[in-house]
Amino acid sequence: MNKRQPMPLQDKEKRKNNFNEVALGYDLNHVQIEAKRCLNCKDPKCVNACPVNVNIPQFIQAIVNKHFEEAYQLIYKDNILPSICGRVCPQENQCEGACILGIKSEPVSIGALERFLGDYALSNECLTCETIEDNHQKVAVIGSGPAGLSFSAAIRRMGYTTDVFEALHDYGGVLRYGIPEFRLPKAIVNQEINRLKSLGIQFHKNIIVGKTITIDQLMEEYHYQAIFVATGAGLPRALNIPGENLNGVFFANEYLTRVNLMKAYEFPNQPTPIKIGETVCVIGGGNVAMDAARVAKRLGSKEVFILYRRDMHSLPARREEIDHAIEEGIDFRLLLNPVEFIGEDYQVKQIRAEVMMLGEKDASGRRRPLPTGKFKSFNVDSVVVAIGQSPNPILKKTTKNLKVDGRGRIQVNGCQTSIPGVFAGGDIVTGAATVIEAMGAGKCAAIEIDTYIKNAN
Repeated sequence: MNKRQPMPLQDKEKRKNNFNEVALGYDLNHVQIEAKRCLNCKDPKCVNACPVNVNIPQFIQAIVNKHFEEAYQLIYKDNILPSICGRVCPQENQCEGACILGIKSEPVSIGALERFLGDYALSNECLTCETIEDNHQKVAVIGSGPAGLSFSAAIRRMGYTTDVFEALHDYGGVLRYGIPEFRLPKAIVNQEINRLKSLGIQFHKNIIVGKTITIDQLMEEYHYQAIFVATGAGLPRALNIPGENLNGVFFANEYLTRVNLMKAYEFPNQPTPIKIGETVCVIGGGNVAMDAARVAKRLGSKEVFILYRRDMHSLPARREEIDHAIEEGIDFRLLLNPVEFIGEDYQVKQIRAEVMMLGEKDASGRRRPLPTGKFKSFNVDSVVVAIGQSPNPILKKTTKNLKVDGRGRIQVNGCQTSIPGVFAGGDIVTGAATVIEAMGAGKCAAIEIDTYIKNAN
């Protein structure tokens, strides 16, 4: 049995000075060797572990036979964003985590094979020839992130006129504003969305549902038979400690949006600079924290460190992202919990943090951080707070009878909200999750809405 093929990477010393993609992708030789490692199991557990249930062994066997377009079509039937998912999804916790090979060896690199096929199809214009018979029923989608895009493709294929409303000035949601260029090139996002446009899906930008137009108006004035809310979780979570309003303290979604969507990394060619200091602290341990730290390094910061209240084994970020951050010179300062930002002339200058120790395991399965009463201080020029996000409250404030829980997440039965005809899925329901989990929610919602509309008629 051949060993798992390593992903070719851009040199670590070069990549920390540019925003070019870090993972370079498999070539044909890598793909053939890796595909032949698949055991083609009779009971493929990888399929059940995939949130959108892609027939993984089937597309891998098509790769083995060098039928790349056929392999792509097999994926695209269930996953409309293979180039994206192959890059950013945590396959180690999903399909690859269930691979039988992983018991005694290393699992098949399913994500890398998926990425190869997605890129192959985009480069060779392997368009899907889909015949869609319009049923003259209208459905509105609020949000163009992973859940909204997945839902749109599924419901459009059922024949519905599909309109997607996006609040920002470009489409893709977190795929565009949240994930840095060096992990997910925006040219890939553009190509994948253009494929959805070719299905007849209509996209409308700069429309904040709840401000520009309300859900009630969409239902009553524009006569949509159903609405799918997929607005994600874009409201930053604050630390609520003294000094958090000082200049130089950013929330991760603001920081990454300005860098990714508004292209601050291309200043002065783009008119949207972001002032980041020589010494930068990122607070948090997830993928967003890793992204923020690695972005700061590329923007020219000399010293970038992550402050996290647990230990290295408890970091929720993907192992791959942690390893890449370490390779790029990001420092990890662990078992530290920030308690105060200290400033001078309204500018952050220092962080004071309490030293923590680990106690018994909590609900997450990780050992709970406990205070010790000891403190450390660190000099900084800038801080990025990346401790999680919550749903934006605009829809709740402007929509009567829309029930949410204590965290602002829309409450649903299946996908049905408390308002007849209004459905929701993805991060707006579950809180921040993965791209593929949001896509799975969108796919399920399309089936539920189709049933709802047919029963209503």
